[in-house]
Amino acid sequence: MHSTPRIVSDVMTHTVAAVGRGAGFKEIVRLLEQWKVSALPVLEGEGRVVGVVSQADLLPKEEFRDSEPDRPVGFGRLADLIKARAVTAGELMTSPAVTVHADATLAAAARTMAHARVKRLPVVDDHGMLQGIVSRADLLKVFLRDDEDIAEEVRDEVVSYLFPAPLAPVHVAVHDGVVRVTGRVRDIALIPVAVRMVRAVEGVVDVECDLTGPQRTPEAY
Repeated sequence: MHSTPRIVSDVMTHTVAAVGRGAGFKEIVRLLEQWKVSALPVLEGEGRVVGVVSQADLLPKEEFRDSEPDRPVGFGRLADLIKARAVTAGELMTSPAVTVHADATLAAAARTMAHARVKRLPVVDDHGMLQGIVSRADLLKVFLRDDEDIAEEVRDEVVSYLFPAPLAPVHVAVHDGVVRVTGRVRDIALIPVAVRMVRAVEGVVDVECDLTGPQRTPEAY
């Protein structure tokens, strides 16, 4: 009954700026500026991703440009010192690259980004070959989904499935991604399940649930 969740291939950018291991420092800076991106995949061979070089990898060159840190600071930031003296993508890159497959769900890609604390992920096939790139902005595109489209999915995939014969009609309204569900249902145990399912619908910002159970009859005296 569930609709297929959107996957990385639905939102990723297929045309990607990338560099080889031997790309020089200034070439990398020029490409970052030209493509208005914060990082570039580093490729070898026929397009296998071996790393990513980002603005953060380049900044130590400027930080340590006119001075050398004292020994305690240098020891604590050895990796930055090495990058400050690096001149090629192979020396500068962070490796191995954090990547994602095109068939990964957007939720899985978002978790990978958050865990790795990166802004974009190279998209690779089973052999590590570059297929595209997905950014934070790409993942947020699901929240541009039309309200009525969201409402229709909630009605078809949640309400009709959990409450096929409600005591009173279950109404679904969506405004700016916030879903409001009202009505009276037979099994109140299913209400928390419904909230979780609605929240999992792509594009939903929040859920307001006003579902209630059967009316209690007055006890006889």
